[in-house]
Amino acid sequence: MVSNRDIITGLDIGTNAIRIVMGQRMPEGRLKIIGAADTPSEGIIRGSINSIEEAVSVISETIEKCERMTGMRIDKIVVGISGSHIKTISSKGVVAVAKANEQVEDSDVERALEVAENTTTLPNYEILHVLPISYNLDDQKNIREPQGMSGVRLEVETQVVLALSSQVKNMTKVIYRTGVDIEFIVFSILATAEAVLTVKQKELGVAVVNIGSATTSLAVFEEGNILHTAVLPVGAGHITNDLAIGLKTSVEVAESVKIDHGQAIDDGISKRDEVDLHKYSEEEKKGSYVYKKDIVDIAQARLEEIFSLVKDELKAIDRDGKLPGGIILTGGGAKMPMIVDLAKDVLELPVFLGMPVDSHFPIDKLNDTEYTTALGLVLWANKNMEGGRGILGNISAISQSTDRMKRWFKSLWPSS
Repeated sequence: MVSNRDIITGLDIGTNAIRIVMGQRMPEGRLKIIGAADTPSEGIIRGSINSIEEAVSVISETIEKCERMTGMRIDKIVVGISGSHIKTISSKGVVAVAKANEQVEDSDVERALEVAENTTTLPNYEILHVLPISYNLDDQKNIREPQGMSGVRLEVETQVVLALSSQVKNMTKVIYRTGVDIEFIVFSILATAEAVLTVKQKELGVAVVNIGSATTSLAVFEEGNILHTAVLPVGAGHITNDLAIGLKTSVEVAESVKIDHGQAIDDGISKRDEVDLHKYSEEEKKGSYVYKKDIVDIAQARLEEIFSLVKDELKAIDRDGKLPGGIILTGGGAKMPMIVDLAKDVLELPVFLGMPVDSHFPIDKLNDTEYTTALGLVLWANKNMEGGRGILGNISAISQSTDRMKRWFKSLWPSS
């Protein structure tokens, strides 16, 4: 009989859709994906809750779909968080090695990470993760794992990920009102990376770019460790809005036109090719034709902006054109035809679509760029629960931040 302790469920709260993936930890240690479900979003704008009632309803519906599919009850969940309110800040922590023999132990590393965390405070923000980038031990620089090495002064360079307190509180209220507990809360792009990156890519240097509806998230890895993360305030939904304005039509028609006729590069399109908007809505007059070239030009302009912002982030960390592993595109926005070609032109790097590294799933929908975050949340939690290092290197630091966050958001909701 399967115990609920062996079940891990990931919840991706997106602007366009709510997605859930369920995995089962097998006796031999293998993780088996057994369920997936999705529902169009309501009450979510730009990745943030804007109607608690609507969000509770749609998340509950998605949970019920997954429960019916698997025959398993969901009582706890791993939640991804993203959105333009997420901030990442560089921080350092310095401590003296405690042992008389000057050998670095786990406790020294944890103290250094605590110092880095405690020196990072923003009003109205909560720390999600303290991500170690590298360690310095006396004159030895850029050490990946200092445990067991000898030295006196240990320094850690970190990226601290923070989320707006009000957004975390609102999300917590929504989840608890569905009758489900929160097991972990994870910065979504880190989970996405867990699903789509190989060990070799992380060693070489690679960036994951998740193009969502309202935002685009970025995570850069090098020598196996996280190097940089960012959330950009523009996504595929902005293409829809641009089309609605440019074509003088509704957002609903613009979205359908984008899906059917959008592509990232104006290649092989005749200036005479036309699209009849009336076939998408009876509210449009008969013969309401627009040029397909105009549709593509609008989509291309917005995507060029997104990739230019990604390029600016890479320049800021001196990695522009310097990632041998290239760029991995994920998210719903990555499905637009010819987007890889445009990204190569703008970023001047190898570019690939981010499909799950382990693609042998019995559920077809999981082999889709839109499901990489929900799947990654399950993979992230599985490695964290195992105490393994996963994609983030020093997982103990992540666990500490996560445990503190769990205590904090549990305190927000009264026990019944």
